[in-house]
This record gives sequence, structure tokens and C-alpha cells, in this order.
Amino acid sequence: MTAPAGRSLHRQLLLWLLLPQIVLWGVAAFGAYRLASRHANELVDASLLQAARALARQIKPTASGLFVDLPSSAQDILSVNPADPDERVIYMVSSPPGQLLLGDARMPPPPKVGGIGEPVFFDATVPEPMRVVSLDLQLGAAGAPDSALRVQIARSSAPRELLARRMLLDTALPLSLLIALMSMGVWAGIRKGLKPLAELQQQMEGRRADALDPIQLQAAPPEVRALAGAVNELMGQVQQSLDTQRRFISDAAHQLRTPLAGLKSQTELALGATTDPALRQRLERVHESAVRSARLVSQLLTLARAEPEAVAAQGWAPVDCARLVREVAVDWVPRALAAGCDLGAEVVHEGLSVQGVEVLLREAVVNLIDNAVRYAGTGAAITVKLRRAGDDVWIDVEDNGPGLPPELRGRAFERFVRGAPHGEGCGLGLAIVREIAERHGGSAELLPAAPQGCIARLTLPAA
Repeated sequence: MTAPAGRSLHRQLLLWLLLPQIVLWGVAAFGAYRLASRHANELVDASLLQAARALARQIKPTASGLFVDLPSSAQDILSVNPADPDERVIYMVSSPPGQLLLGDARMPPPPKVGGIGEPVFFDATVPEPMRVVSLDLQLGAAGAPDSALRVQIARSSAPRELLARRMLLDTALPLSLLIALMSMGVWAGIRKGLKPLAELQQQMEGRRADALDPIQLQAAPPEVRALAGAVNELMGQVQQSLDTQRRFISDAAHQLRTPLAGLKSQTELALGATTDPALRQRLERVHESAVRSARLVSQLLTLARAEPEAVAAQGWAPVDCARLVREVAVDWVPRALAAGCDLGAEVVHEGLSVQGVEVLLREAVVNLIDNAVRYAGTGAAITVKLRRAGDDVWIDVEDNGPGLPPELRGRAFERFVRGAPHGEGCGLGLAIVREIAERHGGSAELLPAAPQGCIARLTLPAA
């Protein structure tokens, strides 16, 4: 069960740095709109009050009542704003307040009554949303029934809202550009700040699995250097552990070769000197065990030589595949005949070569042939084929034996896995082949042969 992937550090930093800016932008835009609305109201209210006072000056008390000196041209100006023909302006003069003298009777009364000469501003629907000013004046003697005069002028609210939006746009647009520039700066800063982490990622992704040399970072911040130092320390410990393991395998194999060789020689001498059937049977079992142990030690040494550092130390050179296949096949003909198998070589394409370590490649082909001889059975025909397939070189060891079931073909390259219970194999031959193939940039696989049998294929990149 795998853990869910974490969120990107780049995205988290960008989110936490941009989120406050967006919030501040929203607060600033709201504040700018409120401020623009207040200033727009102040401008509209000032113009309404000026118009109300101008209208009030045209009304004069006389002995018979009130004289309104308001020509039709002035009435037209009050009804329509010359600056904006679409803007509606209505007015109402009442004396006493509330009793229409002239104007529009739909004008609503003010929500509160101000003092004499004190304007009252309010919003009303007459019949559309409008801004209204109400101004009460004293024309005659105080206390006279016809001395109170109320002048009201209303103007559409749409121009006021338009003015507020324009002021908001004039304020928000530069603020938005500033936020965008700040966001670009934050983005660039995050990318530059996380660049050492990207370099660390590139170094780790571009490495082979066996590359355990320290990570080198130039001009990295202390936090990234600390991370790289921890990784380097871990890789150093892994390298030390692998070196200890390889030294142990190599030393143990070397120490075991001499006594096993002596044991084989002594059992061969004892087999030649005895005629007792029971004793001879026991000696044969001892000899078989010694041979199998010697083979196991040899394979352990091969595994140690196939390690990356050992491969690099042995040096790479062009290897003639045709010569290699023919020489190995010739060397194994006597052993194949002794096992009752017919071994041959078939070079389809001449002049094929690969870049690698010849000793290891020879060991890989030997293991493939040895595996076929051990498990193909008496009377089997084994053919070592060399051919080119695109940019690769194929070395196939094909037999017409019983073959392997499909479920065992994939596991056959694991260590200590044997394809059959009989035989003297240790389960390391194919594992060594795969190890050598991977060290040379290739692969190894088992395929079914027609009509029966098995094909062990070693694929290597052509030089």
C-alpha cells in the first residue's frame, strides 16, 4: 500500500504568498469602492444643494403671496441635465411644506425634518432610484402660515453609481497591475529559491542505481546543503555496507576454493583406489557435493565480479561476439556429449561486437549453455545462435528439451530458484546472467521454443 503523494512545495509556497495578496486586493477594492461612493455622493449632493438654493432664490414673497420667477427655459434645465441628457432631474416647491406649489407631486417627503436652511439628503424611488435634497426656508415673518417654504430636487442615482464605478476602476486597475507584478515577482522568487532542490532532484534522477558517490551542489542555501549532506551520509553508509558484503563474499569464495579443490582430488583418488561398492557409492556422493560446492564458489566469485565497481575496474573493450560464441561452444562440446546432448553453434550475422568485459560475457554464455545441458535431458539438441536484431545483439541458447512452465520463466532469473528438482544446479546461473546483462545495458529472458523446448536469450546493445 503506497502513501498518497504530497502537495507540491512550489504550489504551497505560491498559494500562501499569493493568498494574502488576493485578500488585501479584495479589501482594498472594497475600501476604494466605498470611498469612491462617498466622494460621488458628496459631489452629487453639492450640485443638488446648489441647484436647490438657486431655485429658492427665484421665489420671492409678495403682498398677495409668492412670486416664482422661473422662466420655461430654466424649468427645462431643471427637468433635463445639459451635461447628461439621459439623466432625469425633478423638483418640487411646496408652501407650506407638503402642499404643492409647483413641480412634480410625486416627490416624497424627507425622512426627517431639518432646521431652517439645513439641507436633508436621502435616497428615494421617484419612480426610479434617485438622490434627493430637501431644503426648508423661511421667507416671511416667523410664525406666519405662508412663511415656510420647502424646495426639493432629485437626480437619478445611475450617474452617481457610474461615477463611483469609474473611480473604482481608476483605483483598482493600477492596484491589479501592481498585484500582477508582485505575483510574477513571487513566482520568480520561488523558482529561484527552489532551484537548488531542482538541481538535487536532477542529480538523483540521473544517477544509476549503483552510483553512490556524494552529491555536489554549488551555491546552495544551508537548508539544501543540510539535506544533501544527510543524503551523502546515507549513501556513504550504504556504500560501506556493500563494500563489506562484497569483500566477505570474495574472501569467503577464495578461502573455500583451495580446500574444495583438495577435496575433489582426494575423492577422485579414493574412487580410483577402492573396489568396495558401498564405499564407492559414498565417495561418489562426496565427490558430487564437492563439485557442486566448487561450482557454487565459482558462481559467487562471478557475482562479486559482476558488481558495478568490479565491472568498472576490469575495463570495457569491444568484444567479438562470433568468436566468443564459437570458443565457448567448442569448449562445451565434450561436456555436452558426456551428458548425452548435441551442442552446436550458428552464427547468423558475422562481425557483431559489443562493448563490455569479455570475461563476464563469456561467463554469461557459459551459464546459459550449462543450464541447457543440465535441464534439457539426454538426447536433447542445443544450439547457440548469434544474430542481430535492430540495434541489439541476440545470443540465444535453444534446446528441444521439456522446457519450463510459464509461471517459472519469470522467476528463473531470481537467485537460488531452480527450474527442476533434479540436477546439480545451485540456482545462481541465470541470476548471474541477468546481473551481467544489466551491467552491460542489456537484458535476459526465457522464451518457449517451437514445437517444444526453451530459448534463453541474452540481449546486448551492439557496439
